[in-house]
Amino acid sequence: MTFCEEVRKECNNVWEASFHHPFITALANGTLPEDVFKYYVLQDSYYLKHFAKVHAMAAVQATDMLTVQRFAQHADRTCGSEISLHEGFFELLDITNKDLENFKPAPTAYAYTSHLYRAAMEGDLAATLSALLPCYWLYYEIGERLKNAKPNHPIYDKWIATYGSEWFEKATLEQIDRLNNLTEHLSDQKREQLKAHFMKSTHYELQFWEMAWTKQQWEIEGMEAHA
Repeated sequence: MTFCEEVRKECNNVWEASFHHPFITALANGTLPEDVFKYYVLQDSYYLKHFAKVHAMAAVQATDMLTVQRFAQHADRTCGSEISLHEGFFELLDITNKDLENFKPAPTAYAYTSHLYRAAMEGDLAATLSALLPCYWLYYEIGERLKNAKPNHPIYDKWIATYGSEWFEKATLEQIDRLNNLTEHLSDQKREQLKAHFMKSTHYELQFWEMAWTKQQWEIEGMEAHA
């Protein structure tokens, strides 16, 4: 069993929770409220900017020019395409400059991106990719599962088509192969460290849906102040 097969199996219950989260099921059947998706798009755009920066850090960590090139291309193609997708949603969702000026990352979005930076700054290329890969892989699997879904909504149809596309599949499978190669001869201790990065990102992916579904804020409601 490869490293990726092993860690994917160990995280399966969390992935299944993502597949069946009400945000995803409502998006698939076209009943997701647009204000919830608008919140998600703003938070995900913030995430993607940092996702691209961590790819640049991975390119610096790479030891051969081909890998440097590929991470630079992933930052440009994968992140660029997704950011363009979100910018297209801005118009459809009537996201204004004022919305962008007033934007604040939610606790989960801030924590997830902080996790990516920490994995990259404290580790090597394998650590960085272990933290990045669940985003690729989970969205790819969601895209595959929802290929036959018919939200009959211009935004949700486009979202599903993007993550069910051939180019996104190729990008994901390339990164899976790369991580398997990087982990092939590592010690059990090192593999466990990498699994921890992968698992944390997997949990953050699930929490990201919940964050959007509830439109998470920094304010804590319903708690009395303690002297």
